[in-house]
Amino acid sequence: MEEDFFGNPIEPTQKSSETPLKSLEKDLIYYTDSIQEIALEILREKVSAYPVFVAHQHELPLGEIILDREELGTDWTIQASTAEELVEKGVISRKKDELFYKNYKDPKKFMCLLVVVPEGANFVFYPYK
Repeated sequence: MEEDFFGNPIEPTQKSSETPLKSLEKDLIYYTDSIQEIALEILREKVSAYPVFVAHQHELPLGEIILDREELGTDWTIQASTAEELVEKGVISRKKDELFYKNYKDPKKFMCLLVVVPEGANFVFYPYK
């Protein structure tokens, strides 16, 4: 049986034939100003030079919820985190953290998203408008 990013079993009925990225892109258009504002605040307050926003449709123990899908009537919840937290919690391997930092795009121009779906998780850099 397949497992999700956190090792929980995925039932075949949980899979959708439609890609979740289409609904995420719709929500990101709605969320982009808020995400950019928080990224700039993280940078300005020197919390991290690597803000990461976790996009998911479940509960995850990463960062802090900034945009709750249930409160906003959207499909995706966004949580603010940092690359450092993701390394600390093992989401980014310590062996690969240098590669992550090297490939990280300008946080003033791109949001760094960790997109978590039942089939796994990937990092995506999405440009601010």
